[in-house]
Amino acid sequence: MKNVNGGTVTSPQGFLAGATSASIKTKGGLDLGILCSESPCVAVGMFTINKVKAAPVVWSQGRVAAGKAQAIVVNAGCANACTGEPGLEDAAEMAKLAAKKLKLKAADVLVASTGVIGQRLPMERIAAGLKDISLSIDGGHELAKAIMTTDTFPKEIAVAASDGSFTIGGIAKGAGMIHPNMGTMLAFLTTDASVDRALLDKALRQAVDVSFNMVTIDGDTSPNDTVVVLANGKAGKVAAGSKSAKEFQAALTEVCTYLARCIARDGEGATKLIEVKVEKALSLADARAAARTIVGSPLVKAAVHGCDPNWGRIIAAVGRSGCEFDGAKIDLFLNDICVVRGGVAHYFDKKEVSLLMSGTEVSVQVSLNLGEWQATAWGCDLSAEYVSMNAEYST
Repeated sequence: MKNVNGGTVTSPQGFLAGATSASIKTKGGLDLGILCSESPCVAVGMFTINKVKAAPVVWSQGRVAAGKAQAIVVNAGCANACTGEPGLEDAAEMAKLAAKKLKLKAADVLVASTGVIGQRLPMERIAAGLKDISLSIDGGHELAKAIMTTDTFPKEIAVAASDGSFTIGGIAKGAGMIHPNMGTMLAFLTTDASVDRALLDKALRQAVDVSFNMVTIDGDTSPNDTVVVLANGKAGKVAAGSKSAKEFQAALTEVCTYLARCIARDGEGATKLIEVKVEKALSLADARAAARTIVGSPLVKAAVHGCDPNWGRIIAAVGRSGCEFDGAKIDLFLNDICVVRGGVAHYFDKKEVSLLMSGTEVSVQVSLNLGEWQATAWGCDLSAEYVSMNAEYST
């Protein structure tokens, strides 16, 4: 695999995108966009597990169930969640308006929204804005910006197969309301590979499971969480059980992991990316539970923000995670420096470790020394700015 220079969601053959400002975001900027394929696509997706489901999720789940789609219309600034029957009608109308522009059927268009919950979409502005959107091969960069809410930078990537037989591109947004289990944000993935629905669905679920499902910012999940893959088949065929299928899985996982790390790095108010690796666990479930609990702990996040090597908080998080645990066997490293050996304090220079923690990335490695399983989770530190941002989000 190789990274595509300047890669984005329109890097695979046959995909176009564009965006405009429809004055949906209160702070202005690009906030309405379209992603489409020049030909019909196999479509699979994963959606929020929150029992509160936004209108666009309800619409898109119905379309993805059919296994086909050709476009996505998305807005930022208004979630169209908890808006009742009128909200469902607005989501359907968004699909119809985009379909008319693209000369498609509404059933071929998926809908996604992100922003404040409980507000109706400004449909007149959306209708006018869609007319202004110009689609292009380079439009993926605009779309990546248009889906941002509290994000501070666009999140986009594309990778190509080693033999050039296919490309996978993706964009994502997310900085708050991020927590497993699912995609917990918006992510749009595209590929020009020819792949059947069953294989594509399996590949997405495996990729999401080790990437987006291992990210937490604040313990909350949104009513709008959506991850979708569109495959238009304009390039090489990927057959189940083949070498190309293994490379496709690896490439999709790489794209999702990169975007997941970007989301963790860009958590609301964050100053540091936290990567937690738990190894030598008795089971994969144990490794995942411990890693997620550590990275999601407010006390751990606060300690990381303050560059405080307070390892006791990490051990306590492991102990409450539900994993099999022997306190006399655990080893713990902060930025590759051992601070706990065999469950007790191991000498380290606190000033040295604190200085290492002052960088933009902090790594935590926990060895349970009970088995052979491992898992990695990502999150961010907890700052006063996070509280400030979320205290004033809708005002």
